[in-house]
Amino acid sequence: MFNTCLSLMLALGMHSGLEGHYNGLHPHLRCTVNNTIAGVYYNSEQKPSAYVGYTFDSLFDTELEIGWVTGYSGAKISPFTRITKDNWYIAPAYEVTPKKAWGVTFGFEFPLFSFK
Repeated sequence: MFNTCLSLMLALGMHSGLEGHYNGLHPHLRCTVNNTIAGVYYNSEQKPSAYVGYTFDSLFDTELEIGWVTGYSGAKISPFTRITKDNWYIAPAYEVTPKKAWGVTFGFEFPLFSFK
């Protein structure tokens, strides 16, 4: 058999502070090698997104993820960041339409299947 870095996950997210209507169901395929992450998912704007980034240990037994993501309105490539603890996450959100605004996304992400 062979080893792989891939996991199929599902994230359930809620958007706060934004005016638009956003998808809260995010199927997600991720590869993790050491602290480097890469993957694809169905984003809040109901489009595919690809990302690459890095995870850092942070305060209170959390992890900080930072990187670059595609697939959102307003830019071909955007920076992203989120803080995770266990299966929970929180991330800043920026809305281009209907008006420019900042918000936050809260969510719960869990693995469905690991291809290891």
